[in-house]
Amino acid sequence: MVAHLLDNIFWNTLTGPHAVFAAGSGDVRRYARGFSPILGFRDPQRPDFAELERICDVGEHFYCDQWTGHAPAGWAIEAESTMYRMVYAGDLPPDGPGDDATQLSLEHAEQAVALAALTRPGPFGLRTIELGDYYGYFDGGQLVAMAGERTVVKGYREISGVCTHPDYQGRGYARALMQRLMRQQLLRGETPFLHVMSANAPAHTLYLRMGFTDHSEPVVRVIGRTDPRAATAS
Repeated sequence: MVAHLLDNIFWNTLTGPHAVFAAGSGDVRRYARGFSPILGFRDPQRPDFAELERICDVGEHFYCDQWTGHAPAGWAIEAESTMYRMVYAGDLPPDGPGDDATQLSLEHAEQAVALAALTRPGPFGLRTIELGDYYGYFDGGQLVAMAGERTVVKGYREISGVCTHPDYQGRGYARALMQRLMRQQLLRGETPFLHVMSANAPAHTLYLRMGFTDHSEPVVRVIGRTDPRAATAS
């Protein structure tokens, strides 16, 4: 059976459309520094940690999915959970929602990172908004909601970074931004997909109501590069 492109989306993206934003060789890739701290493995159950050590600095932290093995010396598993990978199966969203949003550019990068740090929609870096189209709503010059695109493979594009400042929730900003992205993706011949943590039941329910369906529920981990000499010394 041929694996679905989404089943190893980070590897397929980092060795495909986003290879220009990637670092690494052999059986492992990472987004280059400044982008979202995400790893991709050719075989998710057999990460090449020797190559990772070459391209990752002590103190860096990364997200990866599917890997369930033990961490070797020099690495620590800092968090583990599962997430739903969801694919859109609904109709073309109507024209209009999100059209009044601002397209984000590098001048908005620091605000985007600050909003992501506050709301924690997933891994985000100063250059993440270069990975696709990002849109946001502002109030008095302050970015209060955003959504955009991250990974991409043939026929599929991810909606990511969906978040709203706590003081501005309940106004429909996130849904409008998502509908704008979904509409433009579908019109380009791409199927929208997204990730949501399994523990985030309200968001999962919302996405189901919007027309997304569960594709898979992989393990997701945050791993960190540590200094093995420190462990030896202690």
